[in-house]
Amino acid sequence: MTVLVAYVPRPEGQAALDKGIELATQNNEQLVVINAGPGGRSEDPNVVSGYEVERVEERLASLPIKAELKVFVRGNSAIEEIEEMVQTLQVSVLVIGLRKRNPVGKLLLGSMAQEILLNVPCPVLAVKAD
Repeated sequence: MTVLVAYVPRPEGQAALDKGIELATQNNEQLVVINAGPGGRSEDPNVVSGYEVERVEERLASLPIKAELKVFVRGNSAIEEIEEMVQTLQVSVLVIGLRKRNPVGKLLLGSMAQEILLNVPCPVLAVKAD
């Protein structure tokens, strides 16, 4: 079984990573950390690169379980990539981070968390940053 973490380089992504590591280690499961964005001409602040990739990979390498970071920038949305990983792997739980947004922000940007909760067939654990 696999613990899948949807990671973004923000405090809520770090909270999801911390909880995913905790769960995978406790249950001796594989950990897969996914970071994704559609790509394109402008840089996506949700997609990890450079030092952040190295930092996450070093942390995963120090774990007593099998763990890997997968970064996808191939035209699909983060939600599409997460859904594909859930279908491909035997996921025991998907861990996502949440952030507080005002009602206008929710209206304009939608809620990725809500879309994930409604579309993936596995349990989803939502965590908040401290």
